[in-house]
Amino acid sequence: MRGLRAQAVAARIGEIAPRTARFADQWPTGQDVEILPPVRHTLAEIGVSYLFSEDAPTLLPYAAQLFLAREVLVRPSRWVWPRWIPTPARRFRTRQQVAFIDALRPIVRRRRSSGRLGDDMLGQMLQPSPHHGPLPEEAILDTLPGITVATFETPSRAAGWILLHLARHPQAASRVAAEAASLPADPAATTSTHLGSLRYTQALVSEVLRLYPPSWLLTRRAPRQTQLADYTIDAGSTVLVCPYTAHRDAREYSEPDRFQPERWLGDSGSPAKPGVFLSFGTGPHGCEGAALAMAMLTLLTAQTARRCHLSEPPGPEPSYQVTTLEGLATVGLRLRATLRG
Repeated sequence: MRGLRAQAVAARIGEIAPRTARFADQWPTGQDVEILPPVRHTLAEIGVSYLFSEDAPTLLPYAAQLFLAREVLVRPSRWVWPRWIPTPARRFRTRQQVAFIDALRPIVRRRRSSGRLGDDMLGQMLQPSPHHGPLPEEAILDTLPGITVATFETPSRAAGWILLHLARHPQAASRVAAEAASLPADPAATTSTHLGSLRYTQALVSEVLRLYPPSWLLTRRAPRQTQLADYTIDAGSTVLVCPYTAHRDAREYSEPDRFQPERWLGDSGSPAKPGVFLSFGTGPHGCEGAALAMAMLTLLTAQTARRCHLSEPPGPEPSYQVTTLEGLATVGLRLRATLRG
């Protein structure tokens, strides 16, 4: 989608940066904070605003409820029900989907009738194609709920792991803070050039995504019979790909279990050949929101490290949980922030 391409994201960095700075500024210091809920709220504000601009405040509550419905749907259950049975979780998800669409529909119609389509993601979708004309209203309404939740669902899981690594690797965090010192005092003045200068911060984000890919299991369906190494995959077969194990393959990554952001600082920006780093998928079905996710995560990391030292409170380590469509998340992650000198 045009609105999610790297060039489109680069043009709107000044809209993304202020909310990441506000997240860092509002983190309470000197107390243990369960960090995933405020991270998710911040990234939801950024994602929904990126998609809908001035209409974001109207749609944000519905997006939050739609996220909650997806979480409820994938909670472990004693029973595995056939897909056609309307369980309470499925009915709840359907209600939230309908509520989001009902809130979005008048916005689509108002923009189209006024001719002021907007320059956000929704505006891009409303622009008529030279070859196919305007997208049908139902196609837009069917597509945007999933895109909306995706802008903050997976990045929130990734942000939890990133902040945990800032706490566990203070030297790396200090290097991020030093790099972030070059960002403008007014976050709204941040540009893609500033973002591009955060090379070590981007390397740290990539390294955490390598070690703890928030989508640890990908599924693909083979459209035709395919030979993969010594195996024949029949047409129509479902293939499971596990980025978590692929990213720890010593044939592709030296010392694969070691946290080493420097491995991403070579001329290529990646230590591995194409198709080996899978946190955003790869090929024609790779994540279209990768540029937006990297921008959000890089700026959130930089702004947090610039303001705060992070540390883990005493107690058991955060547990891992597979959640939300095979997502890998830190459960109950609590961190403490103290101001940098």
